[in-house]
Amino acid sequence: MGKKHGPAIVAIGGGHGLSAVLRGLKNCTDDLTAIVTVADDGGGSGTLREELGMPPPGDIRNCMEALADEESLMRTLLAYRYPEGRLAGQAFGNLLLAALDGISTSFDQAVAQMSQVLAIRGTILPVTNENIQLEAVFENGTQVCGESKIFNFKKQQNCGIHHVRLIPEHPPALPAAVEAISRADIILLGPGSLYTSVIPNLLVDGISDAIEESKALKIYVCNIMTQDGETEGMTASEHLAALLEHGGPQLVDLCLCNNATLPREMLYRYQLEDAVPLVVDRREMEILGAEVVCRPLTDEKVDFARHSGDKVAQAVLELYQQRGHTKTF
Repeated sequence: MGKKHGPAIVAIGGGHGLSAVLRGLKNCTDDLTAIVTVADDGGGSGTLREELGMPPPGDIRNCMEALADEESLMRTLLAYRYPEGRLAGQAFGNLLLAALDGISTSFDQAVAQMSQVLAIRGTILPVTNENIQLEAVFENGTQVCGESKIFNFKKQQNCGIHHVRLIPEHPPALPAAVEAISRADIILLGPGSLYTSVIPNLLVDGISDAIEESKALKIYVCNIMTQDGETEGMTASEHLAALLEHGGPQLVDLCLCNNATLPREMLYRYQLEDAVPLVVDRREMEILGAEVVCRPLTDEKVDFARHSGDKVAQAVLELYQQRGHTKTF
């Protein structure tokens, strides 16, 4: 195997935020690892999890779609959802991963085999092989178990999330995930749902410690908008504070924030869902120990407030080069 080109990048998260960033990063380096949450319990993933006792495949499948060849038939096939019958709404990629899980000795091995079948660019790792649930504890002391239940429960309680935890607590990290973090040049947290996509990874035993001990440039890619049912009313510094409280004080060197203006019609649509552009309170973020860098990061080709993978990747590489990191790659 030839020498790899580009820095070793580890991206940690889940959901659409992680897959969007991976689409840009795969063109910048041959050494890319995605570490993906397995706390999801909703939708088609939740059904397979409940019926087969396997970790949820949905976020993993999204990452595989992102790292597959843009023009490949297999990428289209992975995303295909059955339109009717008992499989209505289920993605073919979820079923393929479930089948591989059935003939593999562990979930991470199934993910590795599917990655080989698809010849994806990069490595995708579940953060743990354990069957975990996410529990949210609210500021009024109430709690709810199940990632998919947090949104409605929060709306009912009408108060903020105090913290989240995993059940069982402290599941062991996949050793390969810890190893990837330890040799990384750049570690990215986010973008993505704060309490249900990013933070659950930090609660897996070994992940936060590995990030804190790493000499990599550690970047938190802040969300563009607040998220209804999860972070409404929170500023960027409050997102950062929640990350540090759950994971440790040395998790983040730099926060990368969007400063592109969103179209008025789009803002109005989000406002109807109790979501607004994230307020970047730079001074409070710097007090927490993070440098703040703002760039236009939005994807103008879609009708939602989404990150452009290419813009995020370009900003990340520029920041890495500017800071004079001397690791050879």
